[in-house]
Amino acid sequence: MAAAKLQALWNHPAGPKTIHFWAPTFKWGISIANIADFSKPPEKLSYPQQIAVTATGIIWSRYSTVITPKNWNLFSVNIAMAGTGLYQLSRKLRHDYSSEAAVAKE
Repeated sequence: MAAAKLQALWNHPAGPKTIHFWAPTFKWGISIANIADFSKPPEKLSYPQQIAVTATGIIWSRYSTVITPKNWNLFSVNIAMAGTGLYQLSRKLRHDYSSEAAVAKE
């Protein structure tokens, strides 16, 4: 049974024998790097970078559900990219606006 499932994965149109498998697999590195940046101070985060990560995640998540064959690896990595990008943007926005509010009160 396990051999049949592995054979099906191996021969899938988006399986390990194709670029449709490896490109999203290596794209996980971007999400992992963004997760590693969770410990980075918010003032060091970049709006353009996080907007690009978030937009890429949202756009390609949608695309991965429309193409044939459906590429669930591509879908999941882009959901992760959108999620980590949104989280980083929220950290940056909270920091910038709370800092401005504190300065305005003084």
